[in-house]
Amino acid sequence: MRKWLKTLLVADSFAALASGMLLPIYAIFVGQIGGDLLDASSSWAVFAIIAGILIYVMGRWEDKHKHYARLMFSGYLLRALAFLGYFFVSNTTELFLVQIILGISAAVLTPSYDALYSSYLDKGKYATEWGAWEGMTLVVEGIAALMGGAIVFYFGFSVLFLIMFLTGLLGALISIRLMSKKAKKATSPNLY
Repeated sequence: MRKWLKTLLVADSFAALASGMLLPIYAIFVGQIGGDLLDASSSWAVFAIIAGILIYVMGRWEDKHKHYARLMFSGYLLRALAFLGYFFVSNTTELFLVQIILGISAAVLTPSYDALYSSYLDKGKYATEWGAWEGMTLVVEGIAALMGGAIVFYFGFSVLFLIMFLTGLLGALISIRLMSKKAKKATSPNLY
């Protein structure tokens, strides 16, 4: 496995850790700010629909402009800021705004991450190396689910959101390494 692929995995493991801490208890948070199950499902739907539509648009744009590492970093940073946004949410309207930002961050991040990840794959090891990403994500999200529940149980959602922000920010900072000339040279020849 190439060095730069490992860097991608480490950066994304922090992003998965951050998001995975909230996912299993998201509806509880929505209830604490005065929302109900419909608000929880609607706000998550807003995130998913915005991300889904914009991922296609951003993917096309990113293929034309080829700033994959910069856009990936921007997506990670925007996601971390959205996690910090949860800290300030006090009602469902504010929650919907954070979910919109989260959807935009996914749209900026996902196509660029996937393009870079694909470009660093070793020939003949595609299934193994994509399996490394899939496996890492699921294991980290499982650990994160336990951590998130424990953090909220003992310290509350505010502490969780600050930890999510810092963890997401760490992932963004790690991804900066992929903007180097060495990292660009290591991609497949037709990426840039």
